Amino acid sequence: MNGKRIVLCKVISILFLVIVLSVFGVTAFADDSSGAAPISAGDTAWVLTCSALVLLMTIPGLALFYGGMVRNKNVLSTMMHSFISVCIVSIVWVLWGYSLAFGTDISGIIGSLEFLGLSGVGTDAFSGTAIPQLAFMVFQLMFAVITVALISGAIAERMKFSAFVLFAVLWATFIYAPLAHWVWGGGWLQGLGALDFAGGTVVHISSGVAALAAALVLGKRHGYGSENLSPHNLPFTIVGASLLWVGWFGFNAGSALAANGIAASAFVATHIATAAGALGWVAVERIYRGKPTVLGAASGAVAGLVAITPAAGFVGPISAIWVGLGGGLLCYAAVMWKSKLGYDDALDVLGIHGIGGTWGAIATGLFASVGGGTGLFFGNPNQVVTQFVAVGATWIFSFVGTFIILKILDMTIGLRVTKEEEVLGLDLSEHHERAYA
Repeated sequence: MNGKRIVLCKVISILFLVIVLSVFGVTAFADDSSGAAPISAGDTAWVLTCSALVLLMTIPGLALFYGGMVRNKNVLSTMMHSFISVCIVSIVWVLWGYSLAFGTDISGIIGSLEFLGLSGVGTDAFSGTAIPQLAFMVFQLMFAVITVALISGAIAERMKFSAFVLFAVLWATFIYAPLAHWVWGGGWLQGLGALDFAGGTVVHISSGVAALAAALVLGKRHGYGSENLSPHNLPFTIVGASLLWVGWFGFNAGSALAANGIAASAFVATHIATAAGALGWVAVERIYRGKPTVLGAASGAVAGLVAITPAAGFVGPISAIWVGLGGGLLCYAAVMWKSKLGYDDALDVLGIHGIGGTWGAIATGLFASVGGGTGLFFGNPNQVVTQFVAVGATWIFSFVGTFIILKILDMTIGLRVTKEEEVLGLDLSEHHERAYA
């Protein structure tokens, strides 16, 4: 009961903050477009469409991708993680997350609270663009949403729902928002010249490394290594991967923040790298396992998507092939090594997103040649060094920060369901529902 009281107090506190901000902050929002920089209808339509595509990546894309890979007694709880992430992170982002990420820079570390409750965020053009700041805000919101949802793949089938809810609030606040500020909001990595077009560090490395920390803190699933933990519905997974592929065009091409040549270049690079990633994974799987698998093709496609994300607006089509192919091969190797290293990252978030994002960030430093970025192979070896700094900083910050958050939650409300509840399945034990009659 003590744990439930803590959760209730947290919920009441958040609701109270919402009411306060609504009362005192609503007057700060206004249509302040008069006399401001001109807004492009085409660019705005493109960014809003891309925002919807990124939301599609989380629900239903990621929900189906993850839901198909767990056992049938945990499919609803796993899909719920993606769905509830949209709800929780959306509120956090509006109240304080956006301000911490994109408010006025404070010492290169964090943004100010000037946009608390979206105060002053209206229909005027966002700095350096021809889209309203509200459009930029909601586009970035969708990035924050899917990053938290990605982590849930590591803790599937064993984490208490109440613990995940609080984790989502804390992680979006103390890990995601600072990283977004470092790379995109005027922070120290942006000042250093790190290239991350659409989230290789901010989204994929951060979620992958957080997944590793979560897997280590929670421990292995009951029966891991001795029971059959095979996916229960691979059609769900391939449909989810296909939706991720489609939605990712909004993720990457939308990061140009305009309907222009860079958006077209990022769109093409994204598609080519995804195809190369899937082919690379299937080829190496055929060599080592004797047969290519549907799950392998889906995983390779996602690996290619992850790898090209930081590089999408900086590389041409041929370079994109190498980036995607490297993602497929390296992520396959990382997933195969998981059992040897002994951690239970249930749905391979580290292997695909952590390793794929790391390769993609480094590959950006190698292959960048368009969109204002130049890498090693095009005359700028210093960019590789900068990319390694960005990768290292993201790994350390995300792992240590996530580890601390999880340990605090474990000592207060507890992270794991009981053994009996895990054997029963989280659909019943956490939500009193069944996916199938």
